[in-house]
Amino acid sequence: MQLALSDIRQSIPQVDWKALGIPALVLLIIAMLILPLPTFLLDILFTLNIMIALIVIMIAIHTEKPLDFSAFPAVLLFATMLRLSLNVASTRIVLVNGHEGTDAAGKVIEAFGKFVISGNYLVGFIIFGILMIINFIVVTKGAGRVSEVIARFTLDAMPGKQMAIDADLNSGVIDQDEAKKRRTEISQESDFFGSMDGASKFVRGDAVAGLLILIINILGGLIIGMTQYDMSFNDAGEIYVLLTIGDGLVAQIPSLILSLATAIVVTRVTTSESMTDQTTGQLANPSALFITAGILTLLGIIPGMPSTVFIMLASICAAIGYLVYRSNPARDESEDEMPLDNAFQANEEQEINWEDVSQVDLISLDIGYGLIPLVNTETGGQLLTRVKGVRKKLSTELGFLVQPVRIRDNLDLEPNTYHLMVNGVVRGRGESHAGKELAINPGHVSTPLEGIATKEPAFGLDAYWIEPSQRDYARTLGYTVVDAPTAIATHLNSILYQAAPELLGHDEVQQLLDKTAERSPKLIENLVPNKLSLATVTRVLQNLLRDGVSIRDMRTILEVLNEESIKIQDPDELTALVRPKLGRMIVQNLVDMTDEMPVMTLDPQLEQMLHNAVQQSHQTKTLTIDPELAESLFRSIRQETQKIEEQGKPAILVVSPAVRAWLANLARPRIPDLTVLSYTEIPEDQAVNVIATVTAQVGQTE
Repeated sequence: MQLALSDIRQSIPQVDWKALGIPALVLLIIAMLILPLPTFLLDILFTLNIMIALIVIMIAIHTEKPLDFSAFPAVLLFATMLRLSLNVASTRIVLVNGHEGTDAAGKVIEAFGKFVISGNYLVGFIIFGILMIINFIVVTKGAGRVSEVIARFTLDAMPGKQMAIDADLNSGVIDQDEAKKRRTEISQESDFFGSMDGASKFVRGDAVAGLLILIINILGGLIIGMTQYDMSFNDAGEIYVLLTIGDGLVAQIPSLILSLATAIVVTRVTTSESMTDQTTGQLANPSALFITAGILTLLGIIPGMPSTVFIMLASICAAIGYLVYRSNPARDESEDEMPLDNAFQANEEQEINWEDVSQVDLISLDIGYGLIPLVNTETGGQLLTRVKGVRKKLSTELGFLVQPVRIRDNLDLEPNTYHLMVNGVVRGRGESHAGKELAINPGHVSTPLEGIATKEPAFGLDAYWIEPSQRDYARTLGYTVVDAPTAIATHLNSILYQAAPELLGHDEVQQLLDKTAERSPKLIENLVPNKLSLATVTRVLQNLLRDGVSIRDMRTILEVLNEESIKIQDPDELTALVRPKLGRMIVQNLVDMTDEMPVMTLDPQLEQMLHNAVQQSHQTKTLTIDPELAESLFRSIRQETQKIEEQGKPAILVVSPAVRAWLANLARPRIPDLTVLSYTEIPEDQAVNVIATVTAQVGQTE
């Protein structure tokens, strides 16, 4: 039985009581508009209304920035409706039971009415009118105007703020997560001040409604008292005016408090301090207090002035100024004189957390202090612009957004040295000189230059760092001359292109899928994760990038994955099926459409041996080949590649599909400029010219 009861309890859904708060408030408001309420419940609700207004204004005072109280417009709406529904409920009781006496509508209304009226109904009416004028004309109207102006300026400033975020992101000052957070804050800020502009209209309408309700209650009470209960004008006026003024005050005091809270929120300047900290910190100015005390003293000694009051306030002002003046130096001295052991103990007590564990940057550029002028845009540094251009170029070529490059100075480096790092690992080193230019020898210039001999970092060509005055002379000799930022950017482009598979992660692939879904929703509707996991799709795209194939044509890639994923899940096999569909794009990146494509082929006997070895590897899970054969093969490929490149043609090796992936992986580190294609990847209408056949000493495969 106990087990059954526990199972029943677990099967009962848990109620989120917090989620029922707003619906309960709406039902309460509707009930007060329709149902008559007893006087004791009306007293509770009026007191609750005052409490809510006080809580709201205290929160508004102590928030550090307006967005910290982003729920304020909605809170203001519900508070206004609660107050107006109370007005309706109290009006019903005043008009129905007002003839019974001044306590007919409850003790709260009676107490407020007697306190303000003090036996004179005209004075009470005037005081209530003054409160209405203060609320409607001064506070509400001013807050509404400020809300309108801030909302307009916030919307107008959004494009500039977005551009500033993009600039910081491109320069590496912030990362992608920080940029996303800032964009969200900008959007929330515009929504908030737009909502505040509308919410201020609630407060203004509430003030007008309060004045109309006052007039209706007085006139209605006089008519009902004199016609239905045969009361005299004085008796009816005494009871109904007291009840109406009390009812209006109970409602308008919270309304005035909420109007003041609205004005506080919209007039706040966004800082990291609350309103209390701002005012106490900025008003606590000893000079201002001393000058004010002096002026009050001068006014106090003028004949006819109440000297006692002026002198007393001047003394208080001077005393406050003296205390403020004394407090600042004392605090500084106490901090400076803190014993070393106390400071050490304070540091010991501060625990480390995850914020102290720094994450590596995906792409970073560390520079020596001698290269800082290349980054400083105020002195004409162009490195940030060049880096942004590299990111844009690579993003277009590769087909995905390359993450920002974090540029930072590193005092551990030589002044003119820089390191290019991917995932925190140095992938490239170079030397650059601010104020000089790099003259690169294409390979056919024999005349040396006066300058610092070096190697061009991206391609390893001979070069010189020369003065800008030698630029024209170097070009006439046949040198290619670039400035220092361009040299670094070219090196960065080469490194990032090689590291493209590492730059494409799960987040980037998910963004590509989301972007493709906007145009072709059916294409990826069932692909991820129903047919393929995100990791598998990522691996396929990384394989393509590793072979130097762009993933711009995501539609074709995903169509192949949709078709083949039913029977194949291996990412390498899926990559081999995707490549032929991208064959035309692969070939066009190598040669022009109208040109013949010069290719190398393998000796048929050699290719058959490699094919047998690959087929055997599928059974044994290892590829074994005679080392002498492998060495002879790649030596022959390297020799033919050099001959073809000397003719100014691309080095392309065409093999069977089964051999292509294996041969490309082995050739990539040995012969970086070689492109390995399969027969199926060449379009049918592409002209091919076989200019070389690769042979090798045939050994014995195992």
